Amino acid sequence: MDKKETKDSNDCCKDWRGMHHHKHHGAGGGALYGLGIFGAAVYYFQHAVTSSDYILGFIKALVWPAFLIHKLFTLLGM
Repeated sequence: MDKKETKDSNDCCKDWRGMHHHKHHGAGGGALYGLGIFGAAVYYFQHAVTSSDYILGFIKALVWPAFLIHKLFTLLGM
């Protein structure tokens, strides 16, 4: 192969405009968030007594990062 025929190693990520899209490199954050939701739901469900506690626990499990960041900012005095 001469130089014109060699394929660039980044061509797999280019669209028709020549822009790079790395869709196959970012699934780790979603998996971590999913495990966090599952873990938070287990924690909240263990402490639930009424059906409204289960509903509130499910909602809290979905937004647990907001609680985490709020607590972190409170501890840092921000």
